[in-house]
Amino acid sequence: MASLLEPETQSPNIYISEEWSHAAESIVYDAVTSLPPIALICGAKNCGKTTFSRYLLNILLQRCFFFGDVSSKRDPTAYLKAISTLYDYYRQDHCLFNKNENPAKTELPLVINTPGWVKGVGYDILADMLKCITPTHVVKINISAASKNLPAGRFWLDEDYDGMVSLIEINSARQDSYNRSVLVQKDAQLLRDLRIMAYFRQCFPSDLDITTIKELAHALACHPPYEVPVSSIKIRHLHCRVPSSEIFYSLNAAIVGLAIGSEDSESLPLCVGLGIVRGIDTFKGLLYVITPVPHSSLEKVDLFLQGFIQIPTCLLQVQGCVSPYMSANVFSSS
Repeated sequence: MASLLEPETQSPNIYISEEWSHAAESIVYDAVTSLPPIALICGAKNCGKTTFSRYLLNILLQRCFFFGDVSSKRDPTAYLKAISTLYDYYRQDHCLFNKNENPAKTELPLVINTPGWVKGVGYDILADMLKCITPTHVVKINISAASKNLPAGRFWLDEDYDGMVSLIEINSARQDSYNRSVLVQKDAQLLRDLRIMAYFRQCFPSDLDITTIKELAHALACHPPYEVPVSSIKIRHLHCRVPSSEIFYSLNAAIVGLAIGSEDSESLPLCVGLGIVRGIDTFKGLLYVITPVPHSSLEKVDLFLQGFIQIPTCLLQVQGCVSPYMSANVFSSS
Protein backbone atom coordinates (compact mmCIF):
# COMPACT_ATOMS: atom_id res chain seq x y z
CA MET A 1 0.00 0.00 0.00
CA ALA A 2 2.98 2.34 0.10
CA SER A 3 2.20 3.25 -3.51
CA LEU A 4 -1.00 4.96 -2.35
CA LEU A 5 0.86 7.20 0.08
CA GLU A 6 2.68 10.40 -0.56
CA PRO A 7 6.48 9.84 -0.47
CA GLU A 8 6.93 11.58 2.85
CA THR A 9 4.50 9.21 4.60
CA GLN A 10 5.72 5.91 3.27
CA SER A 11 6.25 3.11 5.78
CA PRO A 12 9.76 2.20 7.00
CA ASN A 13 11.45 -0.96 5.79
CA ILE A 14 10.54 -4.17 7.61
CA TYR A 15 13.36 -5.68 9.65
CA ILE A 16 13.47 -9.43 10.36
CA SER A 17 16.04 -10.38 12.99
CA GLU A 18 18.02 -13.62 13.02
CA GLU A 19 16.14 -14.61 16.16
CA TRP A 20 12.84 -14.24 14.31
CA SER A 21 14.13 -16.26 11.36
CA HIS A 22 15.15 -19.12 13.63
CA ALA A 23 11.78 -19.01 15.40
CA ALA A 24 9.86 -19.20 12.12
CA GLU A 25 12.07 -21.99 10.80
CA SER A 26 11.60 -24.02 13.98
CA ILE A 27 7.85 -23.94 13.35
CA VAL A 28 7.96 -24.66 9.63
CA TYR A 29 10.49 -27.47 9.88
CA ASP A 30 9.55 -28.89 13.26
CA ALA A 31 9.76 -32.67 12.99
CA VAL A 32 8.42 -33.39 16.47
CA THR A 33 4.85 -33.87 15.27
CA SER A 34 3.47 -35.29 12.05
CA LEU A 35 0.48 -32.91 12.09
CA PRO A 36 0.68 -29.44 10.48
CA PRO A 37 1.76 -26.77 12.97
CA ILE A 38 -0.82 -24.50 14.59
CA ALA A 39 1.13 -21.38 15.56
CA LEU A 40 -0.36 -18.57 17.67
CA ILE A 41 1.52 -15.27 17.92
CA CYS A 42 0.93 -13.10 21.00
CA GLY A 43 2.48 -10.18 22.87
CA ALA A 44 1.90 -6.55 23.79
CA LYS A 45 0.86 -3.84 21.36
CA ASN A 46 3.33 -2.90 18.60
CA CYS A 47 5.79 -5.68 19.45
CA GLY A 48 5.69 -7.08 15.92
CA LYS A 49 2.96 -9.75 16.00
CA THR A 50 1.50 -8.91 12.61
CA THR A 51 4.91 -8.61 10.96
CA PHE A 52 5.95 -11.98 12.35
CA SER A 53 2.64 -13.53 11.25
CA ARG A 54 3.01 -12.24 7.72
CA TYR A 55 6.61 -13.39 7.64
CA LEU A 56 5.51 -16.86 8.70
CA LEU A 57 2.46 -17.01 6.50
CA ASN A 58 2.33 -16.30 2.77
CA ILE A 59 -0.95 -17.89 1.83
CA LEU A 60 -4.35 -17.01 3.27
CA LEU A 61 -7.61 -16.80 3.10
CA GLN A 62 -9.88 -19.79 2.50
CA ARG A 63 -12.85 -18.70 4.62
CA CYS A 64 -13.75 -15.49 6.48
CA PHE A 65 -16.50 -13.95 8.58
CA PHE A 66 -17.40 -10.27 8.94
CA PHE A 67 -17.16 -9.13 12.55
CA GLY A 68 -17.90 -5.52 11.65
CA ASP A 69 -15.77 -3.75 14.23
CA VAL A 70 -12.12 -2.89 14.80
CA SER A 71 -12.02 -4.36 18.31
CA SER A 72 -13.47 -7.34 20.16
CA LYS A 73 -14.45 -5.07 23.09
CA ARG A 74 -17.97 -4.47 21.82
CA ASP A 75 -18.91 -8.16 21.63
CA PRO A 76 -16.26 -10.62 22.91
CA THR A 77 -18.72 -13.52 22.69
CA ALA A 78 -19.37 -13.00 18.97
CA TYR A 79 -15.64 -12.56 18.40
CA LEU A 80 -14.82 -15.88 20.06
CA LYS A 81 -17.65 -17.60 18.20
CA ALA A 82 -16.19 -16.49 14.87
CA ILE A 83 -12.75 -17.74 15.90
CA SER A 84 -14.03 -21.13 17.06
CA THR A 85 -16.12 -21.53 13.90
CA LEU A 86 -13.10 -20.81 11.72
CA TYR A 87 -11.04 -23.29 13.69
CA ASP A 88 -13.75 -25.96 13.41
CA TYR A 89 -13.74 -25.45 9.65
CA TYR A 90 -9.96 -25.83 9.55
CA ARG A 91 -10.06 -29.04 11.58
CA GLN A 92 -12.85 -30.51 9.49
CA ASP A 93 -11.45 -29.66 6.07
CA HIS A 94 -7.69 -29.47 6.50
CA CYS A 95 -6.70 -31.84 9.30
CA LEU A 96 -6.13 -35.57 9.04
CA PHE A 97 -6.43 -37.54 12.23
CA ASN A 98 -6.50 -40.79 10.26
CA LYS A 99 -4.86 -40.66 6.85
CA ASN A 100 -6.83 -43.72 5.76
CA GLU A 101 -10.10 -41.81 6.07
CA ASN A 102 -9.48 -39.45 3.16
CA PRO A 103 -6.08 -39.76 1.48
CA ALA A 104 -7.00 -36.96 -0.95
CA LYS A 105 -7.59 -34.38 1.79
CA THR A 106 -5.05 -31.55 1.80
CA GLU A 107 -3.37 -30.83 5.12
CA LEU A 108 -2.56 -27.18 5.72
CA PRO A 109 -0.66 -25.41 8.51
CA LEU A 110 -2.49 -22.78 10.53
CA VAL A 111 -1.07 -19.43 11.72
CA ILE A 112 -3.13 -17.24 14.08
CA ASN A 113 -2.33 -13.60 14.75
CA THR A 114 -3.84 -12.05 17.88
CA PRO A 115 -4.73 -8.54 19.12
CA GLY A 116 -2.31 -6.58 21.30
CA TRP A 117 -4.97 -6.18 23.99
CA VAL A 118 -3.39 -8.47 26.62
CA LYS A 119 -4.73 -7.03 29.87
CA GLY A 120 -8.11 -7.39 31.56
CA VAL A 121 -10.81 -8.76 29.27
CA GLY A 122 -8.28 -8.85 26.45
CA TYR A 123 -6.21 -11.34 28.44
CA ASP A 124 -9.30 -13.48 29.08
CA ILE A 125 -10.16 -13.51 25.37
CA LEU A 126 -6.60 -14.54 24.48
CA ALA A 127 -6.60 -17.33 27.08
CA ASP A 128 -9.96 -18.60 25.77
CA MET A 129 -8.57 -18.57 22.22
CA LEU A 130 -5.57 -20.61 23.27
CA LYS A 131 -7.72 -23.16 25.10
CA CYS A 132 -10.10 -23.46 22.13
CA ILE A 133 -7.40 -23.84 19.48
CA THR A 134 -4.83 -25.87 21.45
CA PRO A 135 -1.92 -24.84 19.20
CA THR A 136 1.16 -26.98 18.69
CA HIS A 137 3.37 -23.88 18.88
CA VAL A 138 2.92 -20.56 20.68
CA VAL A 139 5.27 -17.70 19.82
CA LYS A 140 5.29 -15.14 22.64
CA ILE A 141 7.01 -11.86 21.71
CA ASN A 142 8.30 -9.90 24.70
CA ILE A 143 9.22 -6.24 25.02
CA SER A 144 11.58 -4.59 27.53
CA ALA A 145 8.67 -3.08 29.50
CA ALA A 146 8.00 -6.22 31.54
CA SER A 147 4.71 -4.94 32.95
CA LYS A 148 3.20 -4.94 29.45
CA ASN A 149 4.20 -8.51 28.65
CA LEU A 150 2.08 -11.60 29.05
CA PRO A 151 2.76 -13.82 32.10
CA ALA A 152 5.75 -16.11 31.88
CA GLY A 153 5.42 -19.69 30.74
CA ARG A 154 2.28 -21.46 29.56
CA PHE A 155 0.00 -18.96 31.27
CA TRP A 156 -3.23 -20.22 29.69
CA LEU A 157 -2.92 -23.88 30.72
CA ASP A 158 -4.43 -25.60 33.73
CA GLU A 159 -2.09 -27.45 36.03
CA ASP A 160 -3.45 -30.85 34.99
CA TYR A 161 -2.97 -30.25 31.24
CA ASP A 162 -0.99 -33.13 29.77
CA GLY A 163 -0.93 -32.17 26.09
CA MET A 164 2.08 -31.10 24.06
CA VAL A 165 2.76 -27.48 23.14
CA SER A 166 6.02 -25.82 22.15
CA LEU A 167 6.39 -22.36 23.69
CA ILE A 168 8.84 -20.07 21.88
CA GLU A 169 9.63 -16.77 23.59
CA ILE A 170 11.44 -14.12 21.54
CA ASN A 171 12.15 -10.43 21.96
CA SER A 172 10.76 -7.60 19.90
CA ALA A 173 12.97 -7.24 16.83
CA ARG A 174 14.03 -3.65 17.41
CA GLN A 175 16.26 -2.86 20.42
CA ASP A 176 18.10 0.34 21.31
CA SER A 177 21.63 0.55 22.76
CA TYR A 178 20.22 -0.21 26.23
CA ASN A 179 18.43 -3.34 24.96
CA ARG A 180 15.10 -1.62 25.30
CA SER A 181 12.35 -2.44 22.82
CA VAL A 182 11.89 0.25 20.19
CA LEU A 183 8.25 0.12 19.16
CA VAL A 184 7.08 1.48 15.85
CA GLN A 185 4.39 3.98 16.78
CA LYS A 186 1.59 3.06 14.46
CA ASP A 187 -1.55 5.04 13.77
CA ALA A 188 -4.11 2.24 14.00
CA GLN A 189 -6.80 4.22 12.16
CA LEU A 190 -4.40 5.06 9.33
CA LEU A 191 -3.34 1.43 8.95
CA ARG A 192 -6.97 0.30 8.85
CA ASP A 193 -7.73 2.93 6.22
CA LEU A 194 -4.76 1.80 4.14
CA ARG A 195 -5.91 -1.81 4.24
CA ILE A 196 -9.43 -0.80 3.18
CA MET A 197 -8.05 1.31 0.32
CA ALA A 198 -5.81 -1.55 -0.77
CA TYR A 199 -8.86 -3.81 -0.81
CA PHE A 200 -10.98 -1.51 -2.98
CA ARG A 201 -8.00 -0.84 -5.25
CA GLN A 202 -8.75 -4.36 -6.49
CA CYS A 203 -11.80 -2.94 -8.30
CA PHE A 204 -9.39 -1.84 -11.02
CA PRO A 205 -6.84 -3.61 -13.23
CA SER A 206 -3.37 -3.80 -11.71
CA ASP A 207 -1.88 -1.97 -14.71
CA LEU A 208 -4.19 1.04 -14.24
CA ASP A 209 -2.10 3.99 -13.08
CA ILE A 210 -3.43 4.64 -9.56
CA THR A 211 -0.61 5.72 -7.25
CA THR A 212 -2.14 8.25 -4.85
CA ILE A 213 -5.13 8.50 -2.56
CA LYS A 214 -6.57 11.28 -4.73
CA GLU A 215 -6.37 9.10 -7.84
CA LEU A 216 -8.04 6.22 -6.03
CA ALA A 217 -10.81 8.51 -4.77
CA HIS A 218 -11.48 9.76 -8.32
CA ALA A 219 -11.43 6.22 -9.71
CA LEU A 220 -13.91 4.92 -7.13
CA ALA A 221 -16.20 7.93 -7.64
CA CYS A 222 -16.33 7.16 -11.39
CA HIS A 223 -16.49 3.36 -11.08
CA PRO A 224 -19.80 1.83 -12.29
CA PRO A 225 -21.48 0.15 -9.31
CA TYR A 226 -23.34 -3.14 -9.22
CA GLU A 227 -27.13 -2.87 -9.08
CA VAL A 228 -28.43 -5.10 -6.30
CA PRO A 229 -32.22 -5.51 -5.94
CA VAL A 230 -33.33 -4.74 -2.39
CA SER A 231 -35.78 -7.64 -2.63
CA SER A 232 -32.93 -10.13 -3.17
CA ILE A 233 -31.09 -9.48 0.08
CA LYS A 234 -31.56 -9.26 3.82
CA ILE A 235 -29.86 -6.63 5.95
CA ARG A 236 -28.36 -7.45 9.34
CA HIS A 237 -26.88 -4.87 11.67
CA LEU A 238 -24.11 -6.12 13.92
CA HIS A 239 -23.63 -4.90 17.50
CA CYS A 240 -26.62 -2.52 17.38
CA ARG A 241 -30.29 -2.19 16.49
CA VAL A 242 -31.53 0.15 13.79
CA PRO A 243 -35.23 1.14 13.42
CA SER A 244 -36.75 -0.18 10.19
CA SER A 245 -37.45 3.38 9.05
CA GLU A 246 -33.74 4.20 9.28
CA ILE A 247 -32.25 1.10 7.63
CA PHE A 248 -31.61 2.64 4.21
CA TYR A 249 -30.16 5.81 5.74
CA SER A 250 -27.78 3.75 7.85
CA LEU A 251 -26.65 1.77 4.79
CA ASN A 252 -25.93 4.82 2.66
CA ALA A 253 -22.17 5.42 2.34
CA ALA A 254 -21.46 2.38 4.50
CA ILE A 255 -18.98 -0.46 4.08
CA VAL A 256 -20.85 -3.75 4.38
CA GLY A 257 -19.91 -7.40 4.51
CA LEU A 258 -21.25 -9.26 1.48
CA ALA A 259 -22.42 -12.56 2.90
CA ILE A 260 -24.15 -15.79 2.03
CA GLY A 261 -26.75 -16.62 4.62
CA SER A 262 -27.42 -20.04 6.09
CA GLU A 263 -30.73 -21.77 6.73
CA ASP A 264 -29.44 -22.44 10.21
CA SER A 265 -29.96 -19.20 12.09
CA GLU A 266 -27.24 -20.15 14.58
CA SER A 267 -24.57 -20.51 11.89
CA LEU A 268 -22.32 -17.62 10.95
CA PRO A 269 -22.87 -16.39 7.38
CA LEU A 270 -19.90 -16.82 5.06
CA CYS A 271 -18.47 -13.45 3.97
CA VAL A 272 -17.23 -13.30 0.37
CA GLY A 273 -15.95 -9.72 0.51
CA LEU A 274 -16.67 -6.07 1.28
CA GLY A 275 -18.74 -3.51 -0.56
CA ILE A 276 -19.37 0.23 -0.44
CA VAL A 277 -23.06 1.14 -0.63
CA ARG A 278 -22.72 4.06 -3.01
CA GLY A 279 -26.40 4.91 -3.18
CA ILE A 280 -29.97 3.62 -2.91
CA ASP A 281 -32.83 4.12 -5.37
CA THR A 282 -36.02 3.53 -3.42
CA PHE A 283 -38.19 3.98 -6.55
CA LYS A 284 -36.47 1.14 -8.40
CA GLY A 285 -35.68 -0.83 -5.28
CA LEU A 286 -31.96 -0.96 -6.03
CA LEU A 287 -28.80 -0.71 -3.97
CA TYR A 288 -25.71 0.54 -5.82
CA VAL A 289 -22.63 -1.25 -4.56
CA ILE A 290 -18.93 -0.88 -5.37
CA THR A 291 -16.93 -4.04 -4.73
CA PRO A 292 -14.05 -6.02 -6.20
CA VAL A 293 -16.03 -9.23 -5.64
CA PRO A 294 -16.64 -10.84 -9.06
CA HIS A 295 -20.17 -11.04 -10.40
CA SER A 296 -20.22 -14.85 -10.16
CA SER A 297 -19.70 -14.63 -6.39
CA LEU A 298 -21.89 -11.57 -5.91
CA GLU A 299 -24.84 -13.46 -7.41
CA LYS A 300 -24.74 -15.79 -4.39
CA VAL A 301 -24.84 -12.95 -1.86
CA ASP A 302 -28.19 -12.67 -0.08
CA LEU A 303 -27.17 -10.83 3.08
CA PHE A 304 -25.57 -7.45 3.80
CA LEU A 305 -23.83 -7.17 7.17
CA GLN A 306 -23.34 -3.67 8.56
CA GLY A 307 -21.02 -2.98 11.45
CA PHE A 308 -18.87 0.00 12.33
CA ILE A 309 -16.36 -0.13 9.45
CA GLN A 310 -16.36 3.25 7.73
CA ILE A 311 -15.16 4.59 4.41
CA PRO A 312 -11.71 6.15 4.98
CA THR A 313 -12.15 9.85 5.55
CA CYS A 314 -9.28 10.61 3.19
CA LEU A 315 -11.36 9.23 0.30
CA LEU A 316 -14.19 11.62 1.14
CA GLN A 317 -12.10 14.76 1.64
CA VAL A 318 -9.88 14.83 -1.43
CA GLN A 319 -10.09 18.33 -2.90
CA GLY A 320 -11.53 18.47 -6.37
CA CYS A 321 -13.16 15.06 -6.08
CA VAL A 322 -16.95 15.05 -6.17
CA SER A 323 -17.65 12.09 -3.93
CA PRO A 324 -20.97 10.32 -4.47
CA TYR A 325 -21.03 8.57 -1.13
CA MET A 326 -22.35 11.38 1.04
CA SER A 327 -24.51 13.06 -1.59
CA ALA A 328 -27.81 14.53 -0.46
CA ASN A 329 -29.36 13.41 -3.76
CA VAL A 330 -28.65 9.71 -3.32
CA PHE A 331 -32.20 8.83 -2.31
CA SER A 332 -35.27 9.07 -4.47
CA SER A 333 -38.26 10.46 -2.66
CA SER A 334 -41.73 9.02 -2.96
